Amino acid sequence: MTRSQTSLPIVEFAFPGPLRDRLVAAVLDGSKTSTTSLFADYGPDEELPVVGRRGAVVDSDGRRVAVLETTEVRVVPLGEVDLAHCVDEGEGFTSIAEWRADHTEFWLSPEYVAERDDPDFTVDDATLVLLERFGVVAHP
Repeated sequence: MTRSQTSLPIVEFAFPGPLRDRLVAAVLDGSKTSTTSLFADYGPDEELPVVGRRGAVVDSDGRRVAVLETTEVRVVPLGEVDLAHCVDEGEGFTSIAEWRADHTEFWLSPEYVAERDDPDFTVDDATLVLLERFGVVAHP
């Protein structure tokens, strides 16, 4: 990566381990072009993604493996996530219900709940999520 690329903010998918490795591989092969995060995970001082923002994807070992550029950002209630977004996450989802079950399991996992430090956290149709589309613009 060039010097300017090493100064880019870090983009992480999931926690280090097998899930991150699968997601990063999907980014690198072009099958993952969207991602979802909980809007509540962005603090008041944390900048939301914006179209044109670039960031360096890191693998489970913390190596920068690609540069992404955000092409679309939407904040919607969880109950309004569309099938195109689910499919474009590159994880093989064929229905919104399948995507939702997978994401809910992740967001309610002990590891994620511990990260949030909110044992009573839950998700429902009204939970706001941030939907982001991106493209790979550089590889190391």
